[in-house]
Amino acid sequence: MRIGVAAPLSGPFALLGQQLTDGAHIATTTASAGEAATPIIVDDKCSAEGGAEAAATFIKAGVRIVTGFLCTEALEAALPLLAEKNIPVVTPAIREAGLIERRAREPLPVFRLGLSQDREAAAVGDILADLWRDQPFAIVDDGTIRGREMAHAVRVRLEEKGLKPVLTETYRPGLDNQGALVALLRRAGASQVFIGGERDDAAAIAAAATKLDYPLTIVGDEALRAVPGALTLAPGTLMIAPPEAETLPAAAPAVAALRSAERPAEGYAVPGYAMLQIAMQAVTAAETEKQPVFAMLRTRAFDTVLGAVRFDESGYRSGNPYRLFRYDGSRFVPMAE
Repeated sequence: MRIGVAAPLSGPFALLGQQLTDGAHIATTTASAGEAATPIIVDDKCSAEGGAEAAATFIKAGVRIVTGFLCTEALEAALPLLAEKNIPVVTPAIREAGLIERRAREPLPVFRLGLSQDREAAAVGDILADLWRDQPFAIVDDGTIRGREMAHAVRVRLEEKGLKPVLTETYRPGLDNQGALVALLRRAGASQVFIGGERDDAAAIAAAATKLDYPLTIVGDEALRAVPGALTLAPGTLMIAPPEAETLPAAAPAVAALRSAERPAEGYAVPGYAMLQIAMQAVTAAETEKQPVFAMLRTRAFDTVLGAVRFDESGYRSGNPYRLFRYDGSRFVPMAE
């Protein structure tokens, strides 16, 4: 069973690519005899040229399915070539449909372990609706495409539930002092704020609120998991995001296997492991049922170290893994449900 694994193994994203391929390799060494597989690992260079070259290598090697791709450029270049040979792709990182997918006459065979942005925003909005039922809140964004679209979609979801913000605002990102924004929030009477922005901005907003002696609860999405910058994130900051893969109870076998091999069980290591599990199960089921691998991905549930994984008709993971976390001064911890 030959399974393609595409990852950036050179350049600035090589560390992430190594995490992914570590997980894929360990998954094949711990697989059952009925799911034995050989991973064909290729550096996609996080570029369109690298993606096309990776696809050509996979086709020549006769792989049944491809996993990986952390960069949109590489996936977009590879997809048409792989689709022509009926080779599906399972990716852990790229959640939005690219230009090639949107222009395709028929859905391309790509399956994502993440949710689409509209479903992510719906999940965030649902949690905030329960949290803010009787609270005056604001929604702000940093003016970037991602930040603006996330803030808008969350606001729409909340308004569908009968909740309206006392303020919506776009702020200037990257400032050490967000006093002007905090002053606007205080005048509007907001005690809670959702930010469509980055970790450093959340830290700056909290610092300005503290300086003004203004109690303000800040909520962000998984962008708050970014590497800490010059400003310290305030304890009590809330985040709505999926749990980190290595913390899931189902991930314990993968974490143990990675550590036994002296490989770090973080970042894309556990998702890389899960993708190989999905790929092996899909190919095995396709051979048993004499059906295309693509059909198996469309219709079956897969038992993985991320838990049960099923894809919807659009190729996104079904279900809602999003949860509420609180920053305790050193890490985000789950809030009691």
